[in-house]
Parts: sequence; structure tokens; C-alpha cells
Amino acid sequence: MPSRARPHAGLCPAPTLSYLLLRLAWHSPRSPHAPGTHRHQAPPRPDPTHLRTLGQIVYDCLRRTINVPEHDNFQVLTEHDGDRLVFDPQYLGIQRSDGQVFIQITLSEGRTLEQKKALYQAIAEGFEREAGVRPQDVFINLVEVRKENWSFGNGIAQYAL
Repeated sequence: MPSRARPHAGLCPAPTLSYLLLRLAWHSPRSPHAPGTHRHQAPPRPDPTHLRTLGQIVYDCLRRTINVPEHDNFQVLTEHDGDRLVFDPQYLGIQRSDGQVFIQITLSEGRTLEQKKALYQAIAEGFEREAGVRPQDVFINLVEVRKENWSFGNGIAQYAL
């Protein structure tokens, strides 16, 4: 089945750590009317704090499951129209909805498989419990890099030994 873009129907997502960067993207509702046409009611908009809420959930899970230091929280939170996010609604037998959320976390290498699994589960459960996002709609990708690949400011590689 080919991938297809899906407009977001409701809520959606992201963070980072001293050796972690999180990017979060979700679908925003889109008006079915062409620009310049009249409509009787504006389409519903998600809560403007929803992305920040999702970002906070991710940060809390990072601290709890993979020991991210306090204040190590750097996030890129983005919202996209449905035609800007492409995903297969049934890949690997997982039934995804229009509420798909993408999370990409860049972090220093070295976490165990058990820590990563605990992080995935904690984020999915936190999104469902605190933000109403279905676990099936939570896509998480970890990108591990060496510590010397970080500069947190001043042109210095703070973690390079």
C-alpha cells in the first residue's frame, strides 16, 4: 500500500538533552475551503499549548528512563498541514490515524536496549494519559551520535574529551 499524507484531526507533539535533541511534528487541521472562499465557521484549531505539553511529556520521560540531566532540554516543536507529513496508515500492522505524531530524538550514544524500550513505552503511555494521543499514533526515532558532535554554545564542544 502506498504512503499517503493524512490531515490531523485533533491533538499532537517534542524535546532534547545535554546530549539529546528532540524534534516533534504533528498534523494540524486544514480547512476544506480554498483560500478566498467563504465559510460559515472556522475549522477547529488544536489547543495552542498542545505541542508544549507533548514536549514536556517527552522531556519527563527522558529524565525518568534514560537519565537525561536536569535543564538538558532543547526542542524543535513543529506543526504541519496534512500534506506535509506522509505515513502509511497500516505499516507493520499498526492502525494509524490522522492524529499521527512524529518524534525524533538526537542523543549521545550509549543507552541500553532496555532503556530505549522503556523510553518508547513511557512516551506512548504519557501521550495517551496526558494528551489523548493514541499509542498507535506515536512514531519515535532515536538518532545516536558521538559526544564530540555537540556544541551547546560559545563554539565549544563541551562533551569532547
